[in-house]
Amino acid sequence: MRDMTPEPLTAAAFAPFGDVIEASDRADRFVINRGWTDRYDRLAMLDVADQGGVGAISIFHARPLDPLVLRVFERHPLGSQGFMPLSGRPYLVAVAPDGPFGASRVRLFQAEAHQGVQYRKNIWHHFVLALEAESAFLVVDRAGPGDNLEETLLAPAQVIRVRRRSA
Repeated sequence: MRDMTPEPLTAAAFAPFGDVIEASDRADRFVINRGWTDRYDRLAMLDVADQGGVGAISIFHARPLDPLVLRVFERHPLGSQGFMPLSGRPYLVAVAPDGPFGASRVRLFQAEAHQGVQYRKNIWHHFVLALEAESAFLVVDRAGPGDNLEETLLAPAQVIRVRRRSA
């Protein structure tokens, strides 16, 4: 087993794996609705059309792992997958690059309550990791024909124990 401490989630650090979804200065922003709304545009682009897929919106309710140990990773070869927290709580994001899975290539990020993520196709990731309590997430991903899930179970020596960041 190895220990990992999450790093802060930033657009630059997460870029090899996908997009950080947040209303920030890096987004295209313009005013709509007669001046009553600021639109932060195209924060992530869906990639779900392979083999006749379509975009789907779901809500996931995730419970914190106890103990906080990562044992399984998954990826989606036919579509991107986006998560936006709805419960106002931070959460964890564990990812590894496309290609054969390697536990030594896992990166661990702590996302803040205002940050979502979108994984690119074929990016290895752990399932959603709520931290403080059961948390809801708006999920935008692919629905349709084809096998869009690949999972890998970590060998005991590859299992990752998460150490919480100090405040």
